Amino acid sequence: MSADHTHDLEEAPPPTLEEVSDGIYAYVQLDGSWCLNNTGVLVGRDGVTAIDTCATERRTRAFLDALGGVSDRPVRVLVNTHHHGDHTHGNYLLPSAAIVAHEKCREEVITSGSVTKFLWPWVEWGELETWPPFVTFDDHLSVWVDDLEVALRYIGPAHTTNDVVAWVPERRVLFSGDLVFNGGTPFVVMGSVSGSLASIEALRAFDAETIVPGHGPVCGPEVFDQLTRYFEFVQRVASDAHTAGVAPLDAALQADLGEFAEWHDKERLVGNLHRAYAEIEGAEPGASIDLVTAITEMITYNGGEPLRCLA
Repeated sequence: MSADHTHDLEEAPPPTLEEVSDGIYAYVQLDGSWCLNNTGVLVGRDGVTAIDTCATERRTRAFLDALGGVSDRPVRVLVNTHHHGDHTHGNYLLPSAAIVAHEKCREEVITSGSVTKFLWPWVEWGELETWPPFVTFDDHLSVWVDDLEVALRYIGPAHTTNDVVAWVPERRVLFSGDLVFNGGTPFVVMGSVSGSLASIEALRAFDAETIVPGHGPVCGPEVFDQLTRYFEFVQRVASDAHTAGVAPLDAALQADLGEFAEWHDKERLVGNLHRAYAEIEGAEPGASIDLVTAITEMITYNGGEPLRCLA
């Protein structure tokens, strides 16, 4: 892929650190498109718990600088909500933290390393090192910030096979990871469409007031209705097109996006349809599919242009 691309002159707005509850912060990187993820901070008396890191060395260092503005205590715990590089590439910049994640997240970080770099070779990734989680669990685990419980729960397969949310019940704050995209097209080619619908119902059950999504602005539970409609839309398009013998790329090109047309990264529909077709054909949620073809066809959907990344 050529390093010449159409996004050279675009700049993402500066990240913001938003206090969503007393001592709990969302570090928001808009517009939330490819590799512009959100992270979180919970400040305790003697230490800090962080939720995810960022895609590049520069962005993770900026996150840590912002964190230093609200606490001079060390980061003792780092939770990875899933394995994707925009959430884990900066792990190595927190060498004193216990890195906690689902057991499959550890496996995927070790396997995939910094493969994200090959999709966007023009991005200044920095001197990345692969640091997988070394505290893992399979279903649930609680970490504590002083007397405040942060309940980690596995939900999925959905966005990936290893999605974890961080739920703060006393404050009704939910760090959803990439189970929630707010204002952007969800991406479940490595997870499950049906599992994503189930994950939304699981998230509703927390009865959260404040949701820090993996990408996009901090929001409330109204986002769940939008996501449910989107995944149901993907299933309808997939069912009709699969029955008619139409390939995923052609189905995506023919689809009327309707209310989802304003969401960024619309090309993800192609990957989501590849996953939906696999499920129609009997694949288990999270089963391996041809990711290279799915991503190549996403670029085709995008007019042959590289996927937009402002990291």
